[in-house]
Amino acid sequence: MATGDVDHYFAADPASPEQRRRLRVALVGRELEVETAAGVFCPDRVDLGTAVLLRTVPDPPERGNLLDLGCGWGPIALSLGLLSPEATTWAVDVNQRALDLVRVNAARHGLSTVVAATPEEVPADVELDVIWSNPPIRVGKDALHELLQTWLPRLAPSGAAYLVVQKNLGADSLHRWLDEELPGMACRRLASAKGFRVLEVTRAAS
Repeated sequence: MATGDVDHYFAADPASPEQRRRLRVALVGRELEVETAAGVFCPDRVDLGTAVLLRTVPDPPERGNLLDLGCGWGPIALSLGLLSPEATTWAVDVNQRALDLVRVNAARHGLSTVVAATPEEVPADVELDVIWSNPPIRVGKDALHELLQTWLPRLAPSGAAYLVVQKNLGADSLHRWLDEELPGMACRRLASAKGFRVLEVTRAAS
């Protein structure tokens, strides 16, 4: 899942030259031209994990608050915006270059309800109706767990999170951790394809 750049894609301000480029990609049945750049996750294509996620998840709610956690240049956020134009899609990342790209790409395709934001910029009272995420596994286990402990409890009572994780990068151990360490949440494997697991997290039945 490395970018091939000097910077880690989870750096807040990548030091490498931006080297913007344009790609044509297929997202949720649409052909789109997008901008990407060095210093963000997978700048030369829609990565395989994200493609597996987008083929697997149920349609998002038509309205409400939707989250792409760790948005990169925006393939998941753009997909949510296309599928649910009346909802607010929060595209969240710590990487400012990634957020700039999401803003450019959303504006290019008229997706005015896609909001690119750092974690701190999402209002604390926002409840999330769905989370779609290809989480930054390489940030390290402790940081990843902290990230999920921060955002998964913000699911609305009927909300659901869908996480795609490569099997050989710890998908099954993450599944166990989610079951054991997040009180009130339930995790199940929704799908497995091309070496990836898609995990669904919901509030446990009381």
